[in-house]
Amino acid sequence: MALTTFVAGQVLTAAQLNDSYAAVDWNENVIINGAMQVAQRGTSTASITASGYYTADRFRLGLASLGTWTESVETDAPTGSGFRKSLKMLCTTASASPASGGQLRVQQSFEGQNVQQFAKGTASAKQFSLSFWVKSNVTGTFICTLLDNDNTRAVSASYTISASATWEKKTITFPADTTGAFDNDNASSLQANWWLGAGTDFTSGTLATTWESTSNPNLAVGQTNVASATNNYWQITGVQLQPERASQFLFQDYGTVLAQCQRYYWAISGVNKNVANAFYFGATAVRGVLNNPVPMRTGPTLTASSGTNYFDFQTGSGDDLFNTINAIYNANEYNVYLGVTSGVSGTSGVAGAILTNDASAKIELNAEL
Repeated sequence: MALTTFVAGQVLTAAQLNDSYAAVDWNENVIINGAMQVAQRGTSTASITASGYYTADRFRLGLASLGTWTESVETDAPTGSGFRKSLKMLCTTASASPASGGQLRVQQSFEGQNVQQFAKGTASAKQFSLSFWVKSNVTGTFICTLLDNDNTRAVSASYTISASATWEKKTITFPADTTGAFDNDNASSLQANWWLGAGTDFTSGTLATTWESTSNPNLAVGQTNVASATNNYWQITGVQLQPERASQFLFQDYGTVLAQCQRYYWAISGVNKNVANAFYFGATAVRGVLNNPVPMRTGPTLTASSGTNYFDFQTGSGDDLFNTINAIYNANEYNVYLGVTSGVSGTSGVAGAILTNDASAKIELNAEL
C-alpha cells in the first residue's frame, strides 16, 4: 500500500487519515527485532543440524533431517528501504530428497498477552497481516504458517519468490478466526513460521488456507525445497505482523529493540565484565545476586561457560579465581541468586564482586518461549 505524502495545513480526507494511522500504528506490530538489529548470540553460526536460537534475537530455527546450514546476520538489505541487515540461511550440505519428517522453518513465538489486539476467538476477530522483504537464489512457491498453540489451530498461506537473488516485498493476509481465544499470559500463544523445506509429513495434505485444527500434512503443501543444493540461500528482513492490514515499517531505536530482546535472552561475555555483587557464604562458597537489565518473561535459566580461571571473585583482600558459576538458588524475572560451590576459599561474610576473567567467559540468561 502506497502511503499519502502530507503537507502542513492540509485538510485530510477519511482515506488519507486511514493512511496516516497506518503509518504510526507501530505498536500493533508484534514482531520483535524485525529489522535484525540485535544479535546477542553472535552474527554467524555454521554446521547447524538441529533446532535452536543462533543469531538474530527472537528468530528461532526449526530444523530436523533437512541438511546442514549456516545462519548469519548480513549487512545486505533492500536498497533505499532503510534496512541495513538481514537474516540469511545458507545450505552447506544438501538434502535434495527430504525425509518424511524433514523440516526447515524460521520462527518467532509470541506471548499471549502481546497478541490480544487480534481479538482471536471473538466476534470481532481481526485478520493477520504479515509483511517482509525476502531474497533467495531459489524461485518458486514458499509457505508461511501461523500456529495457535493455545487452541491447537493453524492457518497457512503461500507467496512466490519470482526473481533469483533479488529483494522482493511480500504481504500475506491470513483470515480472522472467531474460534479459540489466545490466553492472556506470558506463555507462547502464537507462532509465525517461514518454511524453507518440508517432507511429506508436512506436505501430503491440502494447504490449510483457513483456520483449522492443526494437521501437520496441511501446513506446508507446495513448499519449495531450499535444501535441494549446496549454496542455496534464503534471506529476510523488515518483518511485521499486524492486525487488519500492513503499514510501512516503523523503525525503533536500537536501545528499545535490545530491551525487548533482553526480556527473553541476554548474556555477559569477555574480560573484566561485572557479573554480580557477592559474598563468601562460608569459607568455600560464594553467593551473589545478578540483576537482569529488564524484567524477563519468567525466571531465566543460567548457563555459564567453564574453563581454568574463567571467573574472579574480587574482594578488598585480592582475587579468588575459579572456573565456573555452578549453582542457582533462585531465579525470577528481576534477578538471579547464584552461587559458586567449588574452587573458592575465603572468610565467611566478606563481600566482593564476581567478574569475568577470560575472553571465553560467558554467562547466558534464557527465558525464551
